[in-house]
Amino acid sequence: MYINGVFEGGGVRGISLVGAVKAAELNGIKFRKVAGTSSGSIVASLIAAGYSADEMKRLIIDMPFSSFLKRAPIFNVKWIGPAMRLLMKKGLYSGEALERWMCSLLEAKGVRTFGDLEDNQLRIIASDITNGRLMVLPDDMAQYGVNPKRFSVCKAVRMSTSIPYFFDPVILRQSLSADRKKAFKQQFTYVVDGGMLSNFPLWLFDDDCHPETRRLIPTVGFQMVGKTPNQPHQINGVISMLQAIVDTMISAHDERYIEQHNRFRTVKIPTLSVGITEFNITLEKSLALFESGLLSGNEFFHDWDEKQYEQKLLHTKQRRK
Repeated sequence: MYINGVFEGGGVRGISLVGAVKAAELNGIKFRKVAGTSSGSIVASLIAAGYSADEMKRLIIDMPFSSFLKRAPIFNVKWIGPAMRLLMKKGLYSGEALERWMCSLLEAKGVRTFGDLEDNQLRIIASDITNGRLMVLPDDMAQYGVNPKRFSVCKAVRMSTSIPYFFDPVILRQSLSADRKKAFKQQFTYVVDGGMLSNFPLWLFDDDCHPETRRLIPTVGFQMVGKTPNQPHQINGVISMLQAIVDTMISAHDERYIEQHNRFRTVKIPTLSVGITEFNITLEKSLALFESGLLSGNEFFHDWDEKQYEQKLLHTKQRRK
């Protein structure tokens, strides 16, 4: 059976999403369209490119995530270095290593731009903080003078995973024709992690129907939840405070909405108290997150029923009118 999948963001904890994808495969579930925010955009992109859960698990085992945290030696000077980089680059790390990693994985499957995928097969969420609006990629790139089909998938992932203050924002410059009347400084747009505006965009595929049968295709969300969601952050200075603010916003942004309206179509995955920016995560923790996703996915899909899904979705829509 086919479903559409929406994958929540959550930094390093996104490893757990791969386990849930494996559970879907084991229960005969295939993905027609996928969407994701932040680390969820990584998983969604790999699925769209044709990666299986087992292949993604192997990538996790082989990938030292701490390699994403490299920066020039001058910015490693204690206290001063990170602060200087924040002021100059607006992030502790560039994010370029993550983008190169994604490009290599996608190119291995013959995917470079959204034009290499089926129409609307993949959607990625990012946040335009210059204009204060949500970006649904690739379609919204047309507003910036870029052909959506020619837009790089790994660049979209880079935009969606730009955790504020942790990774540099992606800076877009609109086409000259679109910005002819604007001052030079006004021609640039800063884009950061999609989780700042919508970390769990379940609404993306609500009206998606099979082209032949016209029957509604179920949308299932994959959400990461902490066992101790109110666990306090340790704040020792400005940088840790900024990280705590971002962590709180990304983790809690859509929680109330999900709890009230969409629990029947959400795979909720415990993240075992792993932090969003815990890029020095051990192999043991990575595998534990994978197993957590696998268990949660199996529990959800074991009793999955498409007719019950349709009934509950209709009831939910009627209650919200």
